[in-house]
Amino acid sequence: MKESVVVIPTYNEIENIEAIIRAVFSLPHPFHLLIVDDNSPDGTAQEVMRLQTEFTDRLFLEQRKGKLGLGTAYIHGFKYALRNGYQYIFEMDADFSHNPNDLMHLYHACADEGYDLAIGSRYSSGVNVVNWPMSRVLLSYFASRYVRLITGMPIHDATAGFKCYTRRVLETINLDRIRFIGYAFQIEMKFLTFKYGFRIKEVPIIFTDRTKGQSKMSKGIIKEAFLGVIQMKLGSYFRQFSR
Repeated sequence: MKESVVVIPTYNEIENIEAIIRAVFSLPHPFHLLIVDDNSPDGTAQEVMRLQTEFTDRLFLEQRKGKLGLGTAYIHGFKYALRNGYQYIFEMDADFSHNPNDLMHLYHACADEGYDLAIGSRYSSGVNVVNWPMSRVLLSYFASRYVRLITGMPIHDATAGFKCYTRRVLETINLDRIRFIGYAFQIEMKFLTFKYGFRIKEVPIIFTDRTKGQSKMSKGIIKEAFLGVIQMKLGSYFRQFSR
């Protein structure tokens, strides 16, 4: 059944990629999986191609020419999903910081409960983060509080990257107008979903920091997110949100 696709951007995830693919395909729902690889020098794409011989009809690969940013990778994946008729489009990291089993909870929130966006939330029921230093927990938590204050979004985890969109959300948002490419991309997508009046649900999850591979966080990404929130809010005053 071609209904649900999980989009996973990768850059140097050779240590995680086979395990995450097998974990998704072990779930009771027949998820498809799209890997968007940014020309990983460690052979991530080659490993996906090897696994495609085993998962012929469910595992797909899109290769890009270089490291072009998280946001553009997801937009590439979203456009692929829309072209290919998927109804539920998921975002997930490759490094097991998002538990693949929680895909089922996000799916049920949209498919069975009628929500348009389901967010795997670290902060909707306290602080559910494992293996992060306290400094990063505080940065992430208060970043979400800051975003909530500036934008007015009733969302506890504004920077979450574990989500399920219904097709109609991605068809409504003009993906070619998305401005940000780092973690601000995650905020911008939620903000637009909120402004268009779609129904949003936060699903509590436990976030576990990666144990293999390297984090992609940087000071530039943090700065983009901090300034981007203000730009998004100001820009929204000059834009109509009708669907």
